[in-house]
Amino acid sequence: MRALVIGASGQVGAALLDVLRARGHAARGTHAQHHVPGLDHLDLADHAAVARAVEATQPDWVFCPAGLSFVDYCEDHAAERVSAGFVYYSTDYVFDGKGGPFGEDDPPRPLCVYGLSKHEGEQAVLAACRRAVVVRPSVVYGVERQQKNFVYQLLRAAQAGQGFRLAVDQKASPSYNSDVAAASVELAEGDHRGIWHIAGPEVVDRHDFALRVSREFGLDTSKLTAVTTASLNQKAARPLDGGLRVAKAQAALKTRLRGPSEGLRAMHEAGAAVDPPRNMQ
Repeated sequence: MRALVIGASGQVGAALLDVLRARGHAARGTHAQHHVPGLDHLDLADHAAVARAVEATQPDWVFCPAGLSFVDYCEDHAAERVSAGFVYYSTDYVFDGKGGPFGEDDPPRPLCVYGLSKHEGEQAVLAACRRAVVVRPSVVYGVERQQKNFVYQLLRAAQAGQGFRLAVDQKASPSYNSDVAAASVELAEGDHRGIWHIAGPEVVDRHDFALRVSREFGLDTSKLTAVTTASLNQKAARPLDGGLRVAKAQAALKTRLRGPSEGLRAMHEAGAAVDPPRNMQ
């Protein structure tokens, strides 16, 4: 198939390009602010440019892991005009974190603007695109060029000898980015539709996840402090008793969704490391 990956400079987008090409598909990728050789620049706020990119590629599927959600309506309409399928990436933050883990049929009740914007994007895509897929991951981690995800944050703090305060009452389903990408491509290959939870099969709290990161990468666990979410004074409300149920994906797909310990081992073996500060290079 021909695929267009909008936001291919990010961790899920880059993994998508790798998986698509490894499986023999023709894939074109775009970037916005972070230039990556081989990717085309595309400003998601430029609706005409998005439409031109879709028209030029004539994709069978458009994958959109790009972070800006308020322009998704433009993207899915552009895809619909060329009869392409559209894969939209949402989040577990569409749920309120009360009584999780959550399945695909549980009603979204977002607590923060981020979760609300993602839920609105889901609704727009499902309403406007006949071949729409909504993928919901949770706490995505893995090797990534920009080194922004939670694991890299923890590695940088350890490198600098800094402590890390982590919520023991905030649960999620850490999702290995390569697995999210592989499952997404398999959904497109099978012409699946609708909402899919593509995440790790284990629900863990942030402190537990950090302990697993530390054990895998040989970090000093004494620097980790278990706290409550309330004590972190975070501006946006977080779902607490969260996590995603992935039985639907596990039953329908061949892609194996790895738990955090196995995913972190794969990330480590893939060569994940924090780049030294620029003044040290």
